Amino acid sequence: MSEKVVLAYSGGLDTTALVPWLKETFDYEVICCCIDCGQGPELDGLDERAKAAGASKLYIEDIVDDFCDNFIVPCVQAGAVYEHKYLLGTSMARPAIVKRLVEVARKEGASAICHGATGKGNDQIRFELGIKALAPDLKVIAPWRMRDLWTMESREDEWNYIKAHGIEMPFSADNSYSRDRNLWHISHEGLELEDPANEPNYDHMLVLGVTPEKAPDEGEYVTMKFVEGVPVSVNGKEMKVADIIKELNVLGGKHGIGICDIVENRVVGMKSRGVYETPGGTILMEAHDQLEELCLDRETMEAKKKLGSQFAQVVYEGKWFTPLSDALQAFVKSTQKYVTGEVKFKLYKGNIIKAGTTSPYSLYNESLASFTTGDMYDHSDATGFITLFGLPLKVRAMKLMEVEKNQK
Repeated sequence: MSEKVVLAYSGGLDTTALVPWLKETFDYEVICCCIDCGQGPELDGLDERAKAAGASKLYIEDIVDDFCDNFIVPCVQAGAVYEHKYLLGTSMARPAIVKRLVEVARKEGASAICHGATGKGNDQIRFELGIKALAPDLKVIAPWRMRDLWTMESREDEWNYIKAHGIEMPFSADNSYSRDRNLWHISHEGLELEDPANEPNYDHMLVLGVTPEKAPDEGEYVTMKFVEGVPVSVNGKEMKVADIIKELNVLGGKHGIGICDIVENRVVGMKSRGVYETPGGTILMEAHDQLEELCLDRETMEAKKKLGSQFAQVVYEGKWFTPLSDALQAFVKSTQKYVTGEVKFKLYKGNIIKAGTTSPYSLYNESLASFTTGDMYDHSDATGFITLFGLPLKVRAMKLMEVEKNQK
């Protein structure tokens, strides 16, 4: 009896070619597993395609709620943004996918998991670190790194290979962007983006929304409520997190929100240029930040910004299932206890404009913050504070003056 391999299957050209290749190369029984993170119509027709390619079975696993509640929300609460721009859409989906791939592999008694990530990208690291952490006994098949066995060098080679095996694909072999989509975002790489000197062809590229120039000339007000750092409603309608993100994607896409053109530093050492569409995610992150401004004290916010940046790097590098990741998430969760309230903002041509924030735990005190003298603040108290706060500067300046005087 052949050993079983679970193939992380998207139904695209790469993973479809892998089905017959795994059978011919290793005599594996191939079990395709497509993890639904909210990629929508990309899932249509997968069962027929996988079976036609030679898979013995196809799992389509809906993990949208798990992805939103246990991966997206912790990143939002942490303010995790990689290199100041990237909202981790692909990065935080990978551990969610790996978790379910391992569960399916255990259920099927498989001895290996195969992924179609290339040897130049980040995903190979994210998939394999996750598998090592959750199932160290399982083998990992990474064809693009097996140069003695995987002889295909291009999409054209893959296309010819699957055609030779009588497999029909519902798209053509023409040039297109390399994309990754889930509920949180869609990424675009390739074509004109491979040269950072080129402006993106947004008319050809965008899927989730429009450019700010094509957004409505009238702004739109939106209100959101949070409870302990978790979004619970949009415009007065209570919804689960997944539905909130869907709603915000529509609103953000309509108003040209969340288009990011970035040259990022991959884990493997090279720079990569891509465009990310994250309309709902950009709104959700900004709304959460606005509420935290009211509810967190200065020192906690400073520490959280540093650790949030560190957590973004941990997630980007595929280290979700690590003690450090657990510790950082525990810190972030402890800061969210009082991040409860309502945020109002206006969406207008790519901008998210504040329109008022309220919270029962707001640390903003009008008596203290106003220019009028209140009972809680005596202006004269600042004299002693500044004297002590500036003491190191004064001592250093006096010493420099003394040295300069002695040198004359």
